[in-house]
Order: sequence, then structure tokens, then C-alpha cells
Amino acid sequence: MKRILISLFISIPFLACSQEKETLKEKFEDYFLIGATINQEDYQIIDKDEKILKIVSEDFNSVTPENSMKWMHSHPEYSKFTFSNAQKITDFAKENDMYLLGHTLVWHNQVPEYVSEINDKAKFHLHLKNHIFQMVTRFKGKVDMWDVVNEALNDDGSLRETVFLEMMGDDYIEKVFQYANDTDPNVELAYNDYNLYKPKKREGAIRIINSLKEKGIRIDAVGIQAHWDLHFPSIKEIEETIVDLAATGVDVMITELDITVIPNPYELAGIAREEFKKFEGDKKWDPYQSGIPKNIQKKLTRRYKEIFELFVKHHDKISRVTFWGTTDKYTWRNENPIRGRTDYPLLFDREYNKKPALFELLNIDFSKIK
Repeated sequence: MKRILISLFISIPFLACSQEKETLKEKFEDYFLIGATINQEDYQIIDKDEKILKIVSEDFNSVTPENSMKWMHSHPEYSKFTFSNAQKITDFAKENDMYLLGHTLVWHNQVPEYVSEINDKAKFHLHLKNHIFQMVTRFKGKVDMWDVVNEALNDDGSLRETVFLEMMGDDYIEKVFQYANDTDPNVELAYNDYNLYKPKKREGAIRIINSLKEKGIRIDAVGIQAHWDLHFPSIKEIEETIVDLAATGVDVMITELDITVIPNPYELAGIAREEFKKFEGDKKWDPYQSGIPKNIQKKLTRRYKEIFELFVKHHDKISRVTFWGTTDKYTWRNENPIRGRTDYPLLFDREYNKKPALFELLNIDFSKIK
């Protein structure tokens, strides 16, 4: 992965500028890229919110379109592609010299209904191949890495039952990675999934990586989706996940990072949204509508510090850390898994101010991390 290495004085990180003026990307520039997502579909950030763009350009050196490149937005009809929002984010990344992650080519969610209505397997196969060709070709030389396949595994490590598995067979992951590579041999290719702290699911991801490599099919990185909370997964579980995945020989990325601070009736991922509808409007599951309490803010700050100290410890394995969003105002956590709540999972608050957790990250003493 492309690294941004600017400082020649790693042991004197504050020589060039005062600590008060240091940004996230400057703080970690010798360790890994720091990324954020831009949600153009729901919030039209490129067109309407200059404050967000200022934050992203100042503190981050990597950007991911939260929705714009997903199938339902980029390929909404059988013979129609729409690239306008994705192109806006691509242009923003280029203007600010940012690493651009293409998210995502093959995912069972946010896929138009017509995809599941293609009953002929040969036709389905050709349509998917064309989808990959059109997306990768359109953004060739602009996207630095593609999430080729997203969330293909069940928690037990088996392949998830999806339309792609049904129509293309057990080797569909190998096929789509090969199609992406054939279209652009220079773009980096990744597999991305959540709950990889669970041993069986992690074993499943390792099998995917090793199988691709054994068959000579290129895979450059694996993404650990980090939709975590104040308590789980433990630092030990996160560390085991990083070490085990890195042992396959690919880059490890921390993707989709946010730390929810409000309670959830079930675990954060893998439960159908319908199961959560009965909890909508219940204050038990939305306790901080008027603001985050000081004790919870402290817990969030401590949690982020411990997590980033671990990332720095294993920076030789980690190439990118990307937050899923920028400010609490726009986080998907306000609507997921229960709609209409008030969450505080990111480093900037609803008024675009830096939160204590961000300042704590800027204060991390690298010399004390072993």
C-alpha cells in the first residue's frame, strides 16, 4: 500500500509544528494512513457541507465513499450506471492528494432488486463481470484500492448464502478477484468483513486469503471492520485478529472504525434490522438524547487511546485506519441498528468540534508503546 512518509524526525514528532496544530494525519504519518468516509447520497456533503470537507482535508489522508460506489447507487438499473456522486468524491480525493478506497464491488447488501431477478446463471455471471469491468475501468488510475468482496462470511466461517454464491458457486470470490485484477493489474485488491475477532470467522477469512494466494490470484489486503463499542471486542481479541491476519502475508487495514456509546439489545452486527424495530422510540436504548455524559466521554476517550496504542504497536502490519464517518452529526450509528437515536462514536461532535478522544490520540507517546 502507498504510504505517506514525510517526517524525517520520528523521534522528535513536534519539532516542525506545535502540538496544538498537529493533525491526525501528521501524528500517525510514519505509521499508517488515517481515513474517513464521505456520505454523498444521504447528506450531499460535497455539495452542502464545507465544514466536513475542511475537517477531512486537514486531518485525513485517505477517503472512502460511504455509499456512492455501492451497486445500488453506481449501477441502479440493468443497463444504467450513475457515477456523478462517486466522481465528486474522486475529484475531492485528487485535489487533496488523498488515498482513495473503492467500496465495494461485490456485496450482498445495497444491491438493486433486478440483480436477484436474473435467473439465468450464465447471464448473471456476465452481468457481474461487466459490473466489475465498468467500475474498475471508470476509476482506473484514481482508486488506489478496491474492496473487491465485502462480508462474504457467516460468523462460523462458512460462506454466507447470497445471490452471488447461489448463481456463481463456491468459487465466486476467486472469480471476482481475478476479474478485478484482469481489469486493472495495478490497483490494490482487498477482502473486507466484520466480526473477525471471532476465531471461526477469522479462520474463514484466512482460508479465503490463502486460497486466493495458492491459486495465484492476487489479494493485497484484508480489512477488519471496526464497528465496536466501549467494551468489546477486548484489546486482546483485536490484537489476536491483527496478528493472525497479518501472518497470511497481506496488509491489514482497520476499516469502518467507530465506537458506539449507547446500549444495544443484541450484538452490533449480523442481526437483521427487522429484529430491532420493536426498540425504536424506547429511551432505554437511546439514553443520551441531550448530550453525552462526562463519564461516558471519558470511557470513549480511554477506549480510543487503548485501541490506537495497539495499532501503533502493530504498525508494521497495519497500512490504513479508516473511520466510518467524520462527525457524530452524520454517523450511520444514529440510524443503525435502531433508527432515530443519538450516538457519539466519532472524534468530532455534532458542532464539528474536536472531542477529548481526538486530543488524547494526539497526545499518545509513541516511545512508551512496546
